[in-house]
Amino acid sequence: MLKSMTGYGKGEAEAEDLVFIVEIKTLNSRYRDIILRIHQEFQELEMDIRKWVAERINRGRVEIFIKTEPILDRMEYELVLNEPLAKAYMDVFKRVSELFPIDSSVSIDTFCHLRDVIIQKPREWDIEKLRLTLKTAMDKALNSVEEMRKREGEILQKDLLVRIEKIKKILREIKERAPDVVELYRNKLKENVERLLQNQDISISEDRILQEVAIFAERSDITEEIVRLESHITQFLSFINREEPVGRRLDFLIQEMNRETNTIGAKSQDSVISSFVVDMKAEIEKIREQVQNIE
Repeated sequence: MLKSMTGYGKGEAEAEDLVFIVEIKTLNSRYRDIILRIHQEFQELEMDIRKWVAERINRGRVEIFIKTEPILDRMEYELVLNEPLAKAYMDVFKRVSELFPIDSSVSIDTFCHLRDVIIQKPREWDIEKLRLTLKTAMDKALNSVEEMRKREGEILQKDLLVRIEKIKKILREIKERAPDVVELYRNKLKENVERLLQNQDISISEDRILQEVAIFAERSDITEEIVRLESHITQFLSFINREEPVGRRLDFLIQEMNRETNTIGAKSQDSVISSFVVDMKAEIEKIREQVQNIE
């Protein structure tokens, strides 16, 4: 089943007094490109995050936004006095009182408002617990992304099947038309020769006409291109039913289909087949656009 490269997912999980919120957005890209935004405090988990993503997503640009929110009624704070800074402030107050006739008393309230005199002690995290919690949030987000990518993939697959059937129908019409092209050329050539020689004492043998027809038939023969195009279509249909990512293979096949179609158009000198080729190229181009979004 095909998967689109476009998707979005969100997941949350709690770790003691903290909530991890993970948002993942995936976009089209030729390769897998993981863009991660996470607080510096949890940078050591980056390699784990990239590994988890790589296990689930094979191709596409993956943008991951991870933020944390405290659970306020569970938070525990440890405040400490920055004694060196407090002493420095006191020295300054004392010096000011010596230089200027002002009240030298300093209240506790004043100290509480001084920058960085009272600081919150950095939290020591249990990194293993955080890793498990973040993994839970990541799994939820990735599950959501994958579900969306599958839904988009189903829509893409239905559209591709419809367009491939149109190409198969056009190709059948080309195959039916191709044998008639040589005979039409032969008749037209004979009529032109007869018209040119109508009032002239010159004759051209039937063998000479047949030789020209044979040269034309060899030059305009599209049997090989039709066979290869049919083979590419068969492979294309086989690939879109596989479970593994097939976007690159489909992209290659559609390029080959386009090349064979161009060759048919270049070799055929029949206006009807040329019209079929235009229709087929239009469908191939639409498929090519869709394939760019397949993982």
